[in-house]
Amino acid sequence: MKAENEQRTGLLYGFGAYGMWGLVPLFWPLLKPSGAIEILAHRMVWSLAVVGVALLALRRWGWIAELVRQPRKLGLTALAACVISVNWGLYIWAVNNGQVVEASLGYFINPLVTIALGVLVLGERLRRAQWAAVGIGFAAVAVLAVGYGRPPWISLVLAFSFATYGLIKKKLNMGGLESLTAETALLFPPALAYLVWLGVRGESTFASQGLGHSALLASTGLVTALPLICFGAAAIRVPLSTLGLLQYLAPVFQFGLGVLYFHEAMPPERWAGFALVWVALVILTWEALRTSRRNRARLEAAAPAAAATAAPPAATAAAREPA
Repeated sequence: MKAENEQRTGLLYGFGAYGMWGLVPLFWPLLKPSGAIEILAHRMVWSLAVVGVALLALRRWGWIAELVRQPRKLGLTALAACVISVNWGLYIWAVNNGQVVEASLGYFINPLVTIALGVLVLGERLRRAQWAAVGIGFAAVAVLAVGYGRPPWISLVLAFSFATYGLIKKKLNMGGLESLTAETALLFPPALAYLVWLGVRGESTFASQGLGHSALLASTGLVTALPLICFGAAAIRVPLSTLGLLQYLAPVFQFGLGVLYFHEAMPPERWAGFALVWVALVILTWEALRTSRRNRARLEAAAPAAAATAAPPAATAAAREPA
């Protein structure tokens, strides 16, 4: 019963995390007339404030000294910070420039890019269904390039940057809160310097657009940290396969907002490209679920045999006990 309650709680956290990520296109336009780079700088500065308060409450500081003593790990953290900056900045720019649909495509194709990086960088082997999904994904990008009259560069940069970020995080093997703190701490000095420079030039919108606008810019820290906290709470409560399915909620919401709320154009060739991406994701999901079920069945089949193997020594030991 307790396990079921934990899993139900994890699902709620997962829906909360991906729901917030899916609805975030509604937030960034509220920050106009701030430009994408100014919003990004505020996001870096205020995110550090939020995660700093969280760490202060949890009293989790020991990892900082350990990180500083490892130059390679610190270098990977700096690289992760740079990559996620590109991802965050481009996403904000895309949303505020009427490219929500193309931005959502980036997160639809992200699992396919992650698989491709696994093959190219980590030397992983793919099963037939995974190869088929990746091939269909490449075909989808080609169709969309024809439809847009150019490669869907926003989608590709978002997908590759986030997949690269995930690869670096895998190498780092740090907790979500700790890694976000380290990354934002490294980004804080240049971000703050940029905001000060804007203020000196009289181009900052933080103080010139009223208290409401200032509060919205400050809330970028919460917008960044809250979904990550919910995601972390979900990750320890639900199976990885369930979490993998939940990840599609965010781009689905983003796509829906782009078409239904922002009324972005969707000509037939663009629908065709998205349809191919969705076919690839269905194949990928089916293959992941089938593999998960197969592995679980093997474990269940092996459990009685392992118990039977362990039983004779125990029985022998019991027989030798004095009556």
